[in-house]
Amino acid sequence: MSSGFGGGAPEFYSVSGGFPPRSTTTTSQGQPYRSHQQQFPGVFLDPSASQIAQQSDTPPPLSLSGKRTISEFQPAPAFNSLLRSVRPRSYLQRSPLDFSGALSYQRYGNGILMPQQLTRPPSAMNLVNGAINLPSNPIPASSPMWSRTEETETKLKNRLQELEKALLDDDETGDDVSAVTNSNSEWSEAMQSLFSPAQNPITSSSPTSSSSPSSSVSVPFPAFAISKQSLVEAATAIYEGRNDAAAEILNRFSIAFQQGGNSEQRLLEHVLSALKSRVFPAENASPATELSSRDHALSIQMLYDLSPCFKLGFMAANSAILEAAAEHPVAERLHVVDFDIGKGKQYFNLLHALSTRLPGSRRPSVVKITAVSDDASGEDVLREIGDQLTQAAAKAGVGFEFAVVTQRPSELTRESLGCSLDEALAVNFAFKLHLIPDESVTVENPRDELLRRAKSLQPRVVTLVEHEMNANTAPLTARVNEAFGYYGALLESIESTVAASEGSDWSRLVEEGLSRRLANSLGCEGLNRVERCEVFGKWRARMGMAGFGPRAVSTQTVEWLRSRLSTGKRNNPGFTVKEECGGGVGLGWLGRTLTVASAWR
Repeated sequence: MSSGFGGGAPEFYSVSGGFPPRSTTTTSQGQPYRSHQQQFPGVFLDPSASQIAQQSDTPPPLSLSGKRTISEFQPAPAFNSLLRSVRPRSYLQRSPLDFSGALSYQRYGNGILMPQQLTRPPSAMNLVNGAINLPSNPIPASSPMWSRTEETETKLKNRLQELEKALLDDDETGDDVSAVTNSNSEWSEAMQSLFSPAQNPITSSSPTSSSSPSSSVSVPFPAFAISKQSLVEAATAIYEGRNDAAAEILNRFSIAFQQGGNSEQRLLEHVLSALKSRVFPAENASPATELSSRDHALSIQMLYDLSPCFKLGFMAANSAILEAAAEHPVAERLHVVDFDIGKGKQYFNLLHALSTRLPGSRRPSVVKITAVSDDASGEDVLREIGDQLTQAAAKAGVGFEFAVVTQRPSELTRESLGCSLDEALAVNFAFKLHLIPDESVTVENPRDELLRRAKSLQPRVVTLVEHEMNANTAPLTARVNEAFGYYGALLESIESTVAASEGSDWSRLVEEGLSRRLANSLGCEGLNRVERCEVFGKWRARMGMAGFGPRAVSTQTVEWLRSRLSTGKRNNPGFTVKEECGGGVGLGWLGRTLTVASAWR
């Protein structure tokens, strides 16, 4: 039994006996038969489709699937007004669909604004009744949007069919309505893809536009400027064992070491070089052994002579030694035991201070310097320094003796050092203890052992001059931050000193020595890390554990050191001298303490 209705009703409507045979005019009982539009309102929403049904005297047989194609209802292919039949769905009893959030307007290709009726999804009732109506002429025919070739029109029809299939769930085996519950954004995107001209895609002049064919090409890293934050992040990655991440950061930067750059830029490059020596050991020489070279010793001695922060530290230690000797009730001799005499510059200054004392003031008649070394190979160098000091003492009119003792610190005694009862004994640790390993390196703890050995010698005074820098047991990230603060201030102070003198070559050699120290402090660990500076608070604790008590630096000494800053070419207000809590005197630059000199007994 056939039906003139192709709107999607299956044949079980007639099999059940509810509907008699139908024609386009009257029924078999002679009763007028209602038109299909009257019987099923809302299905034939397009008048042209109703006319096609009325012109057919012998309607085609009803499809078992309950659907008819669009071509059966339209005389010619067109996409301005389309009709689609659907079968009844079970979702009529479900909650109604809500498309109230649809956009009112949407911009498409060529800058055309589509009205609400195009961008708004079809209502639920239209989907149920089986038709989707698109306006016959939403855009004027003269618009370039519709100037398409036959191939473009075919592609557009295919897009429309795919969209209808997705929205109407055109699957004979499924009864799911997920296709019609898509979000409003999905509907707008689909309609935009459908109506946008394919031959005129939206382009952008921006280099980051996704439509640009070069947007997917990887761009190599540009030449990045080194930053403190990046180096700190790399140090953190190294400390956490993420060497791959550290390598990725460090590879972005190159090392130039241009002397013309400012001190901050050069410091960044020195830190970068130190960190690279850890991550890429095969490409960078280890800085572990460079601190024992003759070039390094020369550069460090230049630093002591050039920077007031170090030179005044030696003077403060000499002042404490002379004050202790003057307080001795009967001693006429001064004996100084030194564990790192260097080039002997500290004792040239001591002899000069003795020669300039006012007549009648108490001063030792003989000064004896004993240089202690655990390396017999350096004994000849020490003897040469002793000869130079002997000549300087003769010019100053001061009795002088010099001795070299080659022994391990644990073997030292008053007898092995040649100490006598009629002399005031002083032990000098000037920039020495930070080079000796402590408990964090070995259980033997040579640093504290040396302090205990010095205590057993029963000296009148022990002088300590050290860098004010927390770079011993602190983790790598903290040491990097500390290096930026300490070496940054130190390099600035050197630049200020050199600007007022004629020592540009000295500045270059001094910076090379500082770079070696910094490389060892940040690039090495364990026994290879020789540079292990501590702040004054930790030194005070160590001295207390060894049995020493603080000996306050006199006010006269502090004032004398301040006066030295304003003599000759050293008249620079950036350098500071201040008394430290616990008995020391701090020497620094622009508020940053760089060295601390202290006395103990």
